[in-house]
Amino acid sequence: IYIKSKELHFAFDVDRVVFLIRFHGKFDVLPYDMVQNMYPDKNKDYVISVGEQDIVLVKEMKTGDVKESEKTAKSISDTLSSEFFAKVSIGVGTVVDNIKDLARSYKEAQVALEVGKVFDTDKNIVSYENLGIGRLIYQLPTTLCEMFLQEVFKKGSMDTLDREALVTIQAFFEN
Repeated sequence: IYIKSKELHFAFDVDRVVFLIRFHGKFDVLPYDMVQNMYPDKNKDYVISVGEQDIVLVKEMKTGDVKESEKTAKSISDTLSSEFFAKVSIGVGTVVDNIKDLARSYKEAQVALEVGKVFDTDKNIVSYENLGIGRLIYQLPTTLCEMFLQEVFKKGSMDTLDREALVTIQAFFEN
């Protein structure tokens, strides 16, 4: 990887972050072209199409600060919304300081989008570093979750709960 990056004059030791931008709906302009127009400097920022609706932006960052990457994601979302009327969801990976960790940042951006869909349905920008316990729960196998629910909620146990307990449980899940 390092040899190839030198051949291509690709700096391999700078901070970069991966943004996975998922477009919702159909548009007159291709999603790839929208993002490429926003980041035309092909020596620093790389735009890659990974599907009809998914675009990856590998962006060089000045610092490894999470707030800076989230600010960049907000800027991307606002620009796509105002200029192209595009509704997008953005998964943000962690900032990496070398080229070989870009794949990890991409996977984190994917996980952020998936977990965000489940736990933060109202947010359109989800950062991997801010997923908290949702990231842990998301990684559990479905069968393990089902076993846990069957142990906790035995048959008929829901019928024994009074109205106040049900309201409390509802409020807990809403928060």
